[in-house]
Amino acid sequence: MSPEYKLALITGGSSGIGLALAQALVKQGTDVCLLARDKHKLALRKNDLLEISTGEHQKIETLSCDITDYETLSQVLDRWVDQSGVPDLVINSAGVTYPGYFQALDVKIFHWMMDINYFGTLHVLKCLIPMLVAQGSGTVVNISSQAGFIGVFGYSGYGASKYAVRGLSDVLRVEMKPHGVKVAIVFPPDTQTPQLDFEERLKPIETKEIASSAKVLSAEKVADSVLKGLKKDKYIIIPGFEGKLFYRLNQLMGNLTYPIMDWMVRRAQKKKQAD
Repeated sequence: MSPEYKLALITGGSSGIGLALAQALVKQGTDVCLLARDKHKLALRKNDLLEISTGEHQKIETLSCDITDYETLSQVLDRWVDQSGVPDLVINSAGVTYPGYFQALDVKIFHWMMDINYFGTLHVLKCLIPMLVAQGSGTVVNISSQAGFIGVFGYSGYGASKYAVRGLSDVLRVEMKPHGVKVAIVFPPDTQTPQLDFEERLKPIETKEIASSAKVLSAEKVADSVLKGLKKDKYIIIPGFEGKLFYRLNQLMGNLTYPIMDWMVRRAQKKKQAD
């Protein structure tokens, strides 16, 4: 059986959701290229993926590059496309987070998250979408976050960058349709990844309390939801029950999510005072 996709490029593919998607696609027979900064990690992940590849002719490639550096990225991707061809699946999974109280976060942290989460996604798409348009087909998947449609306490920098990814995706969805290029956006909940481990020590008490009320998904579960959503030709993909519920409340009942978030914060602050 031929794979759903022939060639996938995945940014942030050396860990987390990006890696889980790479593993699932490799098992389906897709050729995969991981793009990330850390050469050592990429080499390790390439070996891991080769071990689960479906045949000797399946390609597993890696590209070491900083997606915030548009000029270098464009050169790297142009060379790769010349050698390997235009991917029919582009997954933007590279992302960072740094929670904290707004007034305590340095402005450089806001720029850092916007540079990677939003402009990194934009840079990859500026390089590759013209090629997808030229061939008249392809699929783009942008990984946002549930903080990309709900204003979550403690995520003023991260949430803004993920809202920006949503805005870009909404426009690209309609612009790319006439060219035969599909766009999907994913709103994962807290997912068990190295990034989640990193941010745990930085979260304000209110953010921790809010997060504790929702289920943490595995990266593999999120990847499975993404691929199932793509198969159903969905634009919006929301892994997990709670995320779907919050999204529907937001869509159907307007500002109902605001008082829910206010209540969760008040509850967390009361608990903080009691401690």
